[in-house]
Amino acid sequence: MRTTLIFLLTIFVPALAGAAEMRTVHVEHQAGRYFMQSEAVFDVGLEALYEVFLDYDLSPEFSSWIVDARNLEREDGRRGYYIRNRGCVMFVCQSTVREGYVEHERYDRIAAIADPELSDFEVSNETWTFRREGGATIVTYQLEMVPKFWVPPVIGPYVIKRKLRSSGGDALDRIEEIARQRAID
Repeated sequence: MRTTLIFLLTIFVPALAGAAEMRTVHVEHQAGRYFMQSEAVFDVGLEALYEVFLDYDLSPEFSSWIVDARNLEREDGRRGYYIRNRGCVMFVCQSTVREGYVEHERYDRIAAIADPELSDFEVSNETWTFRREGGATIVTYQLEMVPKFWVPPVIGPYVIKRKLRSSGGDALDRIEEIARQRAID
């Protein structure tokens, strides 16, 4: 009995101890432009978490929306990225591509700026900022996006927010687990 209890605690307690949490999600639409801001709490060190967010090769491991992603070497010497997403709303599916460059300040901020000539977006600027809060790491995400494709303005923000709330938690947990594994290695 005691051995069984120890075995069960070994399996389940680590999973319960480190559940990442989405604190806030705010999505807005104004004149064809989408703005989003979210804040998430991770129970893992800032350094390991920052490295996971900076490594685009890992993106398909934590988001089912991301079909293909990779780090790119750009001719201008900047760090580059490529992401192909695929998402469905009801029976309508859409694939999109973003390719651009990354600016970053180690352990503080990552910004991904899409090149409109290589992307399905006129504008796609994403920023992640990192800070410690007690033993946790807080990540604030901001997105400004203007898609080249039509998104229904009335339901677009609602659908984006709903999708993030419903599947975002799983992605956050996977990001946290990848960061934990990297911290151990």
